Amino acid sequence: MEDEKIVALYWARDERAITLSKEKYEHYLYTIALNILASLQDAEESVSDTYVGAWNSIPPHKPVVLRTYLGRITRNLSLKRYRYLHAEKRYGCETELALDELSEVVADTQTAESEAERRELIRSIHVFLASLSSDQRMIFLMRYWHLHPVAVIAKKLGYSQSKVKMTLKRTRDSLRDSLKEEGLL
Repeated sequence: MEDEKIVALYWARDERAITLSKEKYEHYLYTIALNILASLQDAEESVSDTYVGAWNSIPPHKPVVLRTYLGRITRNLSLKRYRYLHAEKRYGCETELALDELSEVVADTQTAESEAERRELIRSIHVFLASLSSDQRMIFLMRYWHLHPVAVIAKKLGYSQSKVKMTLKRTRDSLRDSLKEEGLL
């Protein structure tokens, strides 16, 4: 079933929306949650909570791309759960490493002085991502949005791990320079 029809079911408060969302996107959502949490049980909880989150947020939201909307809910819930489970612990796992790499460039947006600054930072990052080649953008998003390990990215794209690492470093450096030019760092 098309996303628009599933979203319409959410708006109509029809529980089939959840069943259809599961059928269409459950594997994708588990992939996101497992990349972050590395635990099937925790991933299962995040994915289940995703459907509750979608039910509670549609309406008023009306997502154009349901896959992305559900993925974002899963990612946010999984990161929240990850932080809860690892409070005051630093294991050096992939999730922590990826978040640390990016935090060197972009500070947590929750500490921004105002909503306007946060929106400007988001806009600048979108413009920056649009300026990248498709390969650079894919590597960047696989690492920092989907939180894939470098080895997985290299294997999926047919690159060496060193090429992926170098691309990520150069892209982070370029993002840092771009944000400095705009006065956002």
